[in-house]
Amino acid sequence: MASHRKPRSRSGLIRTSQAVGITTAALTSVALLSQTAGAAPAEPKPSLEEVQKKVDDLYRQAGVATQKYNAAKERTDRQHGEVDGLLDQVAERTDKVNEARRELGSLAAAQYRNGGMSETANLLLADDPQAMFDQRQLMSRLGDRQKRAVEDYESLQREASAERGKAQKSLETLTESQADLRESKRAVQAKLSEARELLSKLTAEEKARLAAIEREKEAAAKRKAEELARKQAEEERQRKAEEEARQEEEQNSGSDGSDSGSGSGSDSGSDAGTSYAAKAQKVIAFAEAQIGKPYVWGATGPDSYDCSGLTQDAWQAAGISLPRTTWDQVKVGTTVKTADAQPGDLVFFYDDISHVGIYIGNGEMIHAPKPGANVRTESIYYMPIHSVVRPA
Repeated sequence: MASHRKPRSRSGLIRTSQAVGITTAALTSVALLSQTAGAAPAEPKPSLEEVQKKVDDLYRQAGVATQKYNAAKERTDRQHGEVDGLLDQVAERTDKVNEARRELGSLAAAQYRNGGMSETANLLLADDPQAMFDQRQLMSRLGDRQKRAVEDYESLQREASAERGKAQKSLETLTESQADLRESKRAVQAKLSEARELLSKLTAEEKARLAAIEREKEAAAKRKAEELARKQAEEERQRKAEEEARQEEEQNSGSDGSDSGSGSGSDSGSDAGTSYAAKAQKVIAFAEAQIGKPYVWGATGPDSYDCSGLTQDAWQAAGISLPRTTWDQVKVGTTVKTADAQPGDLVFFYDDISHVGIYIGNGEMIHAPKPGANVRTESIYYMPIHSVVRPA
């Protein structure tokens, strides 16, 4: 029996296919729009000024971590020496204990040969020698030589035990310092890596603009340094004029009593100033010879330096030993006003005292700035000043 259904035309199939395609496309578009609407909006790209501030902050944080590293390394090196010394003492005490034990053994053997187990042998075999030392019967039976040998043995055992205890505590402290050292090292590397990553994302144009901003910052710091230099020069001229006027007045007065005493005090102050100036000259000469060497965190020369490593070596050239970190160096000497800074003084920066440079006059310093830069001369106003210290 023939089918009564009308055959579907080809054009109808085409229209159906087109409708399905349009519906699918519409659904896909709706889905995509829905996903886009639900997605979190992309974070705006930071401005160049924000990038620069972030990089500067990271370098400063790396500087803080570097000082922590320096402190931990100094502590670790010192404790290494202490542990080595204590272990040497333990070995020496152990040798003496063994020698005393051999002497007791020879005494015990002699007594045994003369008949029976001696008290000395009992002492050597006892589980608790200390309890036996307290027994008066033993002490009364021992001869003078035996008594001295036992006392020496007891004393040496106590000393060896005490030395082992000290060595153990020192080793524990050393382990803690080594852990601090590793943690500080990781912190420095993490901050520097973050700074490098930020800078690597900049385009060539942004890097050029950043360099221009840096030059403007340097120029502003230099102008401020020049203002300080003019002020200091004027104060120096005024001081010399007053000194000359005072000397002329003394010569005209012809007095040699109280004026003589005054002159002596002035000479003493002058001698002190000359002494400091002589030391500062050596400090600055050393620092100038390091210009161009790379900054490397944790470095103390001679091929590279961090900031406090440079100041430490420079003042060592003048015969003055400074501590390793900026946090300790700032405590050495006398704090002076920035306006009263003299060549050779140490200038510390930031509230956390994480950077230091050597003042050379005219508002400028020599310092080891940061990773990627070399030891150089720069205005002391390039960074916020914490304090100025005269080490000697």
